[in-house]
Amino acid sequence: MTTNNTGPIQIVLADPNPLILSAMSEKFASDPRFSLVSTVVNAENFISTVMRVPVDLGIICWNLPQLGGEKIIEILRDHPTAPKLLVYSQNTSQDVPRRALAAGAAGYCDKSQTVEELLDTCTSVATGKMVFPFLDIRELQADPLFSLTKRERTMLQSLADGMSNKELATHFEISINTVKFHLSNLYEKLEVKNRSQAIAFYYSRRLDQAKGPSAGTELRAE
Repeated sequence: MTTNNTGPIQIVLADPNPLILSAMSEKFASDPRFSLVSTVVNAENFISTVMRVPVDLGIICWNLPQLGGEKIIEILRDHPTAPKLLVYSQNTSQDVPRRALAAGAAGYCDKSQTVEELLDTCTSVATGKMVFPFLDIRELQADPLFSLTKRERTMLQSLADGMSNKELATHFEISINTVKFHLSNLYEKLEVKNRSQAIAFYYSRRLDQAKGPSAGTELRAE
């Protein structure tokens, strides 16, 4: 992922609430450490922006419409030109920061923190540090999704999109037998028995994310 070694930190803000975007934009614009490149209100515009314009840091609301923070991170994490990603959310447990870390985020900031604390966290993440609250790594390792390889994660999504084994083989440019091998490993890691159960697992996780905390809770501006 890109890192700007000189000059202000180039950032993109993503939040579905225009009032939050406006308040956060003012804070970042008044801080000489940062240069605000763009603000967006949904996942599609965020991904499009950071893939077209070189930036150092993307700051995303976990419940960003269309895809959500977790999916955005998974899409961008292997792109060499993608920025580091910092997630913020109203969180009362370890679940959101744990999932953000597992997906590949570089940092997490709770919405109960002040904007000044968010700014400091952004600076740390942009300079190469990972910033998360305390997480029990045993819980993270126990998450089946954490154990999946990049290929298995992509294959799970493709299953959910309705691809057959033949279509998977064509899409990934591998043989049918290799598809079956990957699926067997996938089912074992998810502790499911077949394609239908794997798809059900995938959508249960997406549903969990959709039921997450409201995106409307603001960071305290103090």
